[in-house]
Amino acid sequence: MLASDKHAFRTALGRFVTGVTIVTTRDEDGKAIGLTANSFNSVSLDPPMVLWSLALGSPNIAAFRHSQAWAVHILSADQEDLSNRFATRGIDKFDGLDIQDGPEGAPLIPGCAARFGCRSAFEYEGGDHAIFVGEVLDFSDSSLQPLVFHDGRYGGV
Repeated sequence: MLASDKHAFRTALGRFVTGVTIVTTRDEDGKAIGLTANSFNSVSLDPPMVLWSLALGSPNIAAFRHSQAWAVHILSADQEDLSNRFATRGIDKFDGLDIQDGPEGAPLIPGCAARFGCRSAFEYEGGDHAIFVGEVLDFSDSSLQPLVFHDGRYGGV
């Protein structure tokens, strides 16, 4: 198949099992911003670095481009509803959540399997996405099972 067949290409990418994350930051006015993303990966252990990507057309792109810090939350298996909420445009995604900032300054989502608080390090453009690389300043880990995504559906490990 030709890579120009976008639907077939996306379907093939869906064969790869990914974790589900919520990435958070604060915009220039201090408003909490967050979104669901499955484009997360480790980059380096020394220094500790991770990356994720965001569509250039996202209404949240400016907030992440101007932010000095952001956090990646690996969702636990029981947080599918939270994933759907943060994937929905035009709503207050933080409504009803008891949000405090992590040490790096990004909003903290409670109950996650793991969390990585990062200082923005690099941004690259790759096709129709911006790739954000961050240096991990703090992290937390739990024994909770992660939420996974495969073939267009949520699942568990």
